[in-house]
Amino acid sequence: MTTLLHISDVHFGPPHRPEVARGVLALIGERRPDLVILSGDLTQRARPEQFLEARQFVDQISPPCLVVPGNHDVPLYRFWERMFTPFKAYRKHFDEELEPVLERDGVVIVGVNTAHGWTVKDGRISSSRLRRLEKQLEDVPSKAFKIVVAHHQLIPPPGFGSPRVLINAEEAVRVLARGGVELVLSGHLHQTYCATSEEYFRLGLPPVRILHSGTSTSSRGRGVERRLNTCNWIDLRESSWTLSHMLWEPKSGHFLERSRHTFARRTAAGDDSLIPCLPCELP
Repeated sequence: MTTLLHISDVHFGPPHRPEVARGVLALIGERRPDLVILSGDLTQRARPEQFLEARQFVDQISPPCLVVPGNHDVPLYRFWERMFTPFKAYRKHFDEELEPVLERDGVVIVGVNTAHGWTVKDGRISSSRLRRLEKQLEDVPSKAFKIVVAHHQLIPPPGFGSPRVLINAEEAVRVLARGGVELVLSGHLHQTYCATSEEYFRLGLPPVRILHSGTSTSSRGRGVERRLNTCNWIDLRESSWTLSHMLWEPKSGHFLERSRHTFARRTAAGDDSLIPCLPCELP
């Protein structure tokens, strides 16, 4: 069994909640996941001091931590930098690698950078990146549990105001489904949600389960998670995997399990069409 902690949108800067960040570190110390995934928006305004704070936070995470940037990690007001070198600050103060790859115990996790400097908040996956991703997935053993990490959403939660998704989302889903990806981890929306690609696109392809994390350590929760902080705990097994939605409880000072859901692996289900497509609704 491999265990993952999925956090997102930590937003070091004015909306960041230090006490909740300490709660994330405490959760890691108590449960000891094998891997931690941080799916973007490390900072609020891509300022050097905010990246340094985010770096110090990640340095306290003892298991390997895979990180991808989000749109807030691109300067908003430093216009020329945003247009021509949007990841200069991220690379200088945090990490040179924008799309890391991590392999462990039959699990392969591929980072995809969906942030860019041409719009304030929307994401995209370029056609050239999709071609490279397709090749990356072809080179991964078919029995591996393939996970892709991106900041922006491939599908929107129901009833979440705007139904917008990242540019080239449908093309990306085709590549992911044909490449055997079982799970996509993302953030951006500040609201937990889990569903499959087929519930939104109806392409007739093997469904890819897509899991959003809410904001794990900021005051910017949205929708049903307004002012709430959440993250996802994932247990991966040979024939199934279990998702636990974790909610920060200020009174107890801990992240506590809010709901739990178990899904069949593709390799165990045999026929991809038989994999259940059940949204993970929060009470």
